[in-house]
Amino acid sequence: MNINLIEKLKENKVLPIIRSGNKQDVIDTVRALVDGGLDMMEVNVENTDVFRAIEEISSEAIICAGGIITSIQAKAAMDAGAKVISSPIFQTNLLKISKDKQVPFIAGTSTANEAYNAWKCRIPVVKIYPITAMGGVQYIENLLRPMPFLNIIPQGNVQLNEIQSYINAGAIAVGVGRQLTKSESYSEITKRTKLLLEQIR
Repeated sequence: MNINLIEKLKENKVLPIIRSGNKQDVIDTVRALVDGGLDMMEVNVENTDVFRAIEEISSEAIICAGGIITSIQAKAAMDAGAKVISSPIFQTNLLKISKDKQVPFIAGTSTANEAYNAWKCRIPVVKIYPITAMGGVQYIENLLRPMPFLNIIPQGNVQLNEIQSYINAGAIAVGVGRQLTKSESYSEITKRTKLLLEQIR
């Protein structure tokens, strides 16, 4: 399945980030988010259990495998069924694999220079991380003023009530972790997701 990554992110506005080493927890969290109305999420590949979770869940949602640093991780994630790979860094070897396999790659960048270099290498979407430490919404505005052509996802300790401000500043979507994906119950994650989407769509 080929996805138009930019269109999908613009439509969803939120990219939930799941960080868990527990296979069943990953699966249940993905399902809770899908029930809430989000069909694409980033799953951090913490161990082999997570690859097994991706394998099981990849037909139910668009899985972006996150935290990818090595070529071995990237290949394992794609073999498991991930439709997108995401890295906290920008590495040309990951770019090569993504082009060879025709799987979109979201590169992690922090500075204007890194974001521009990733764009120049034809990476469709860049993640700005850690956004809160870099200056939040103001930083996105400052970055996009001279480079409005960048497709940006701010990520890193983003609060749910900040998402709309980031979208208004020009981000195509916002990466959100534990604020959305961690809870005492999976039904609470579903409820939270529905409420969030009502507010931002």
